[in-house]
Amino acid sequence: MRISDTDILIVPGLGNSPPEHWQSRWQAKLSTARRVMQDDWQQPRREAWVNRLVEDVQVSSRPAIIIAHSIGVIATVFAAEQMRGHVIGAMLVAPSDWDKPDLIPGYDLDFTPIPMTALPFPSLLVASQNDAYCDINRASSFAEAWGSEFVDAGDAGHINVESGHGPWPEGLLRLASFLSKLKLGTQ
Repeated sequence: MRISDTDILIVPGLGNSPPEHWQSRWQAKLSTARRVMQDDWQQPRREAWVNRLVEDVQVSSRPAIIIAHSIGVIATVFAAEQMRGHVIGAMLVAPSDWDKPDLIPGYDLDFTPIPMTALPFPSLLVASQNDAYCDINRASSFAEAWGSEFVDAGDAGHINVESGHGPWPEGLLRLASFLSKLKLGTQ
């Protein structure tokens, strides 16, 4: 599959992805990529984030591929059934475990309980051994429940700018490999 045959939807996490973040860099490089914009990046609300993602998928002119990070992964999972037939694959990177009490002190977000059912499209979940926002065993259980191919990225932190993942070329290679396995019309 070629990227030009799809709409790539970038789904950032809490606070949005700054220009140095791999999601922003990929968006600039991938000709069919666009960001799913949210009204409030600092205090996400599940209903608003899910609705915006579903709307963006539904207005896509080509089959959609989602590239989500952190709470963007969780929003994607909540939206999955509403996107059935429109999304042909998702790369889910460094999910944040909002079922964990006080994941980030001061944030009381309504992204719980996290769904533990199979996604209606192929997915790849990339997680880190030392991500402060999601234990690797929990990430592995997400992958199993969601039917995702699981990739242990080693000691990669939250796979963001702070953990040294600006361009993240290894991630682009993973994306290319994942896309090579997808077929148009697969849902």
